[in-house]
Amino acid sequence: MTDTDIFISGGGVAGLTAAAAFGTAGFSVTIADPAPPITDAATQGADLRTTAFLQPARDFLDAAGVWGRLAPHATPLQVMRIVDAGGPDPTPRVIRDFDAADIGDLPFGWNLPNWLMRRELMARLGELPNVTFLSGTGFKSMLTRTAHARVTLTDGTKLTARLVIGADGRNSPVREAAGITAKTTRYGQKAITFAVTHDAPHDNISTEVHRTGGPFTLVPLPDHEGKPCSAVVWMEDGPEALRLADLPEDDFNAAATARSAGVHGSLALASRRMVWPIISQIADRMTAERVALVAEAAHVMPPIGAQGLNMSLADLATLLDLAVCHPDTLGSADMLDAYARKRHTDVKLRSAGIDLLNRASQAENPLLRDLRAKGVAALHSAAPLRKELMKLGLGARG
Repeated sequence: MTDTDIFISGGGVAGLTAAAAFGTAGFSVTIADPAPPITDAATQGADLRTTAFLQPARDFLDAAGVWGRLAPHATPLQVMRIVDAGGPDPTPRVIRDFDAADIGDLPFGWNLPNWLMRRELMARLGELPNVTFLSGTGFKSMLTRTAHARVTLTDGTKLTARLVIGADGRNSPVREAAGITAKTTRYGQKAITFAVTHDAPHDNISTEVHRTGGPFTLVPLPDHEGKPCSAVVWMEDGPEALRLADLPEDDFNAAATARSAGVHGSLALASRRMVWPIISQIADRMTAERVALVAEAAHVMPPIGAQGLNMSLADLATLLDLAVCHPDTLGSADMLDAYARKRHTDVKLRSAGIDLLNRASQAENPLLRDLRAKGVAALHSAAPLRKELMKLGLGARG
């Protein structure tokens, strides 16, 4: 039976980042995932979505030895632009910019393709002799005791760990094995994710266009074949999203351009389309004996405001701080209680806020859409409140 300080279930971006962070801090780490990570865009099944890392994430990734690898590929997000196109015609009627320069010298964050993050994270793990990655095998069961957990993997491998981290997604087997339930909210929405080229430069502006069904968000990427390029998350009611995703390419380009209110000119697909269900899910608890849940095992929310993975990294940063400060009590009840106190309230509050924003973005009633537009304008005009909300959105920890 193998002994390790930390066992991580899940080889997605959150799990790989956790392995890099704890490994860099000197802990022995074993990470397992049933599927090998896909580390190039061309392979079938590659995750072509992108993730915007907000300011606090950069320091955490730097401490994990990862940011230096990611920075050359990252596109800065200097301005968050909100566009309301909820009038009778799909044209902008309210446009407000939230500029990171109002609150500091750094951009709000940086945008990166998910497949590329996996590539660089795997390269970092290869530099850490105290990290073992088990590809093609996953978590099967565990038996926890006061001093450790005994974990069995799907290939029959057995190991003991002082701390088990569940980073294995919204259907987390670790969460299920720990007897932790979760509350799920379904919105009847799906997200179409893809990349586009466009005529107008994005100028490092992330643009969120509101009409009905959910936001249409364009997030800056590096130029593609000499043209400005953006990643898109297009949230729509489920049946409509499936219809759009099946349109011929020219028809889809026209529909996307219309839904974007023409903010970047004509849009043209630069990647294949992917469709994802939109849900909100919160675990009733984030810990159990010798177990900590992070990322989507603990919380899932609609992709609004770049909160998802950044909340996941806040989970990891909190857990790592506690582990480094008290290495002798790694995985103890006191450590896990402190983690739950620090994270669960923030997770619930942010999830509630994203839920409200998403429901407002779905509004079809013209009166509600008018109210939404007036709210955006009023928020922007109140400078002190605008700045405080921008800082809150970054999720900086005190």
